[in-house]
Amino acid sequence: MPPVVSRVVRTAINGAADLFAVTAGRVLEADRLPPTDHRPWPVPAEPWIMAQTWEGLAFLHWPVPRAALQALLPGTLTVDTFHGSAWLGITPLRVSGLRLRGLPAMPGVSTFPEINVRTYVTVEDRPGVVFFSLDAGSALAVATARLWFLLPYFRAECSAVGHDRRVHVESRRPPPVSPPAELAVDYRPSGGLMRAAPGSLEWWLTERYCLYAYDDDGTIYRAEVHHRPWPLQPAQVEMRHNTMARPLGLHLPEMPLLAHFAARLDVRIWAPRPCQPGARAA
Repeated sequence: MPPVVSRVVRTAINGAADLFAVTAGRVLEADRLPPTDHRPWPVPAEPWIMAQTWEGLAFLHWPVPRAALQALLPGTLTVDTFHGSAWLGITPLRVSGLRLRGLPAMPGVSTFPEINVRTYVTVEDRPGVVFFSLDAGSALAVATARLWFLLPYFRAECSAVGHDRRVHVESRRPPPVSPPAELAVDYRPSGGLMRAAPGSLEWWLTERYCLYAYDDDGTIYRAEVHHRPWPLQPAQVEMRHNTMARPLGLHLPEMPLLAHFAARLDVRIWAPRPCQPGARAA
């Protein structure tokens, strides 16, 4: 779809979603937001438009040379570093209960496994996540997120099965989906719950309340998210196969340097909005 047409369609979708959220959505469902005192900035004044739950999630993180990640992003985004190190994350999870505000989750399309590959940026003093890829087992989620949120989703043969606190994930992009990428990993929590301390690396990697995407012309879009602080646990990982970073020209060590587990987190998401022209990382 040509960029101009895509932008018009995305603007129309945003307008329809906003109108529904402030009318029928608010009538059918109150805000029901969890506490906000832990956030680095206030939640948006306009109503959220989407709810979903993230289950059986693993944060798998590798330090990567900053220049290697920066080369993958447009000039309007600058990779964040923690004490001089940039980080790449691979995050398998199960999305459930995906729905628009005021509407019930649709059976068969609201629950699916997902693997995202991500790094971290800050725009207009708001730290967030930028995705290099998101692989999902839902064709509808892939098509909608690509068009509406400008996220680089890929259709994948993906499964995430949990048993006795262990999660078994397998994902593969079937031909002709390109570029190919695969993940096979088992993980489980290996310690008690922890809340990341502000200023720690764990906090820097996880407590980010927006995601960023960009158009072909480099325009940056921000989608705000809200949830409780991450209920993190240390994770034990058995990595059996991982080529998720290979399409980026990156070859990761077999095991992540950091691994955390989160059993469940309920999330609210706002519609993507363009950042101010010329907005760059702080």
